[in-house]
Amino acid sequence: MKILLIVYNNDSYIHWFPQGLAYISAVLTKEGHDVEIYNQDINHYPDEHLTSYLNNNIFDVVGVSIIAGYYQHKKLLSISRAVAISKNRPEYYIIGGHGPSPEPEYFLKKAEADIAVIGEGEQTIVELLTALANHESLHNIKGIAYLDGNSVHINERRDLIQDIDNIPWPAYELFPINHYRLLRMPHANHNDFVMPILSGRGCTFTCNFCYRMDQGFRPRSPEAIIEEIKYLKEDFGITYIAFSDELLMSSKQRTTEICEAFIKAELNIKWDCNGRLNYAAPEVLNIMKKAGCVFINYGIEAFDDEVLHNINKALTTKQIERGIDATLAAGISPGLNMLFGHIGDNRETLQAAVDFLIKHDDGAQMRTIRPVTPYPGSPLYYHAIEHGFIEDIDDFYKTKHLNSDLFAVNFTNLSEEDLYSALMQANIALTENYFANKKKIMTSQVRELYSNRDASFRGFRQS
Repeated sequence: MKILLIVYNNDSYIHWFPQGLAYISAVLTKEGHDVEIYNQDINHYPDEHLTSYLNNNIFDVVGVSIIAGYYQHKKLLSISRAVAISKNRPEYYIIGGHGPSPEPEYFLKKAEADIAVIGEGEQTIVELLTALANHESLHNIKGIAYLDGNSVHINERRDLIQDIDNIPWPAYELFPINHYRLLRMPHANHNDFVMPILSGRGCTFTCNFCYRMDQGFRPRSPEAIIEEIKYLKEDFGITYIAFSDELLMSSKQRTTEICEAFIKAELNIKWDCNGRLNYAAPEVLNIMKKAGCVFINYGIEAFDDEVLHNINKALTTKQIERGIDATLAAGISPGLNMLFGHIGDNRETLQAAVDFLIKHDDGAQMRTIRPVTPYPGSPLYYHAIEHGFIEDIDDFYKTKHLNSDLFAVNFTNLSEEDLYSALMQANIALTENYFANKKKIMTSQVRELYSNRDASFRGFRQS
């Protein structure tokens, strides 16, 4: 079948490599399908361009995948309209990703799509397209929902792929890697080329605001990870790997095992990952540093033990403090992610988060505090519905989740005015701290340049 996969434009200058679609492209190509990528992201094509493109080209299937954000929801609907009005509308319009998976009936109807893939798509899409090509019933295909007239059929969910080493690598050859490798990450130099890869799928923790529906953690073997990194180095000149899965640091043992394998393989590459402060012990961090790790992105979310308990974070403030100190001592920059508006949050818990962020700021990233959002699929979303904060998913997208930096729901005891006032003051303080530090660094460089005739100075540049 002839398939067009759409990479939507998220209005960024340099876009994140679309790993999900690249994995789907790989399995479809392996099965002999003719796969084409429509790069709305890189070219910033308006949706009218997609309609025109479909008018002039015929595809059996058009597919798009989104996450659950407000922008992605709007983008899906506008792309869907562009597909619907084309004179060569494909026989099958398929949607997928974390966005549609929790509430496929809503998304099928809103996007006027034919089929929604629920959860992991690599096995589902192969079985689905085989059935479509042979005009077979979709009734027994696990992991999909589909329209049949005005009715929506939601089939049984598919079991997760346990041996993910057997999933083909993303179809890098179908994508303009020379663009995606320009992605900037913390401590990437001007001459570094960056690419994200997965070290595993899933997470061992169950935070209440997380909309990831896949339970458990499935690691890739260190050997498989190393093989893919070597390929990216040799074929695309990649010098920095951004591990994009939820949790590379799934345990002390696994993290150590990966790092030892990297060192033995002499990868000589920079990398960053998402980590857990439960496992941020000095001996683990030191071997991570030796293996090339330059940045660990920690989901802290709150700096108050009661709030951490409320969100099921499985962390304490002592663990957080100890882990961040150990990370900095090992010479690795920590990413300090905080949210506000959790159940139990107040002005005091917010101030504690601000104080913590300023205390541990090493200048690697600008950090602000964002509102917690009860995305569909998360326990917090169903809590919000149960307590009358949200009516349903239509209410969530239509009236509640209008911007990621605005509150969809107020779970605190603060008034809405006090809620926004507190977060505004917090982010003003964090912003002023960030630029004050940048001013100190730049002033020091200027003094060094002229006082000591620093010939290594490379100009007043920003990137």
